[in-house]
Amino acid sequence: MGEETRSGEDTRSDVYAELAAVGPYGVRPGHALITMVEPHPGHEFAYNRWYEDDHYYAGAMAMPWMYAGRRWVATRELQLLRYPAKSAIAEPVTAGCYLSTYWITEGRYDDHMKWTVGINKRLNRDGRVYRERTHVFTAFQDHEATVYRDGAAGPRDFHALDHPYKGLVLEVIDAEGPRARGELLEWLRDRHLPGMLAGSPAAMVTVFRPTPLPGDRMTYVKQVEGVDTRLTLLWFLQEDPRKCWEAHFTGRDAAVAGSGLGRVELVASFIPTVPGTDLYADQLR
Repeated sequence: MGEETRSGEDTRSDVYAELAAVGPYGVRPGHALITMVEPHPGHEFAYNRWYEDDHYYAGAMAMPWMYAGRRWVATRELQLLRYPAKSAIAEPVTAGCYLSTYWITEGRYDDHMKWTVGINKRLNRDGRVYRERTHVFTAFQDHEATVYRDGAAGPRDFHALDHPYKGLVLEVIDAEGPRARGELLEWLRDRHLPGMLAGSPAAMVTVFRPTPLPGDRMTYVKQVEGVDTRLTLLWFLQEDPRKCWEAHFTGRDAAVAGSGLGRVELVASFIPTVPGTDLYADQLR
């Protein structure tokens, strides 16, 4: 049996030194959890307090190998900028007020998933899961590429969730098929994104592909769609997205369609929440 805490509860702490001595422990964001959630009407403040005061920590940051996180919010003004109107991601396209993004250490996905399934079952059993919400777009994702505007200068992708970026744009693109996704990724990484970043307020774009959720996931989280065809882009902005939307983020659907490699299913902007406050919770409707 493991060592006991001062309260006398067995925590198997003798195993921790053994686990720490093996396996990858780099700083690269090899994987991510990207989750966009809609609190039910009338529950905006209660949901925000539950997530910030409990779930962000107990259900995410306290877990092994999830080493960085940040929450984002879309006010009604930002929601109304979204497109396309008919989206495979959000119905209606304005659904999903809050976005949480987390980095997971490269090579530690399986280890993290074992823990996250176990802890979420425990949280659910202990009544620490807020029910009045809908998961609009929740997926664990594998990192495919990061494209930087300024080359070697500036923060790297592993800094992105700690650096004080002023906004984030979530873009989801579906390729025509599994084989086409590789061509789409190559086009984005090598030809399209470098030109889009030049002179823009976005310092970097990270590109991920979704992975299936485990079969023993919580039932309120639906299985991930598009695991063979989808790419998820996160644009990290150095200015408020409302100031640069028209010049830099309208027409993303036409640009991708023009490549013949895929179609944009969502372009949505967010600003960072202010932890410990309910700032923006009264601006969601």
